[in-house]
Amino acid sequence: MKEIFVRLDRCMGCRSCQVACAVEHSASKSLFAAIGETPLPRYRIYTERAGDQNIPLTCRHCDPSPCLDACIAGSIYRDDQGAVRRKKEQCVGCWTCIMVCPYGVVGREEERSIAYKCDRCHDRDLPACVEACPTRALVYAEAAEFGAEVRKFVAGVVVEAVSK
Repeated sequence: MKEIFVRLDRCMGCRSCQVACAVEHSASKSLFAAIGETPLPRYRIYTERAGDQNIPLTCRHCDPSPCLDACIAGSIYRDDQGAVRRKKEQCVGCWTCIMVCPYGVVGREEERSIAYKCDRCHDRDLPACVEACPTRALVYAEAAEFGAEVRKFVAGVVVEAVSK
């Protein structure tokens, strides 16, 4: 299963991922039209600053999944690709999923009394946040593929340091 990984050394905190996510989850799929929508479209990825580091946070689609286990309405489920998703029409707005999420990335839409979270843009080949990231800090890949990319990078850093 592909996941969204973060290259922490590359995130500059521009929040392009958040804008792209909100637009992708808007009715119009257009930045200019989305600004006037009611309710306003909401992003499902959060860029936080810790010390001097920017950290994009999004749903990890945990297994086991605390939000799925806590959902009293049966709104949250795991799809056939392994992503944890929700059926908004079944959400009762109890916010239990928000309380149990270890990453704090389940949002609350009070106007419609529903929770929302990352769905990995299930109808796209590449999630909008990943596509929009100008520094390629977000990577959509299998865990083994991402690990191999990181090892190659680290090996290059070591070789460069030893060569000096």
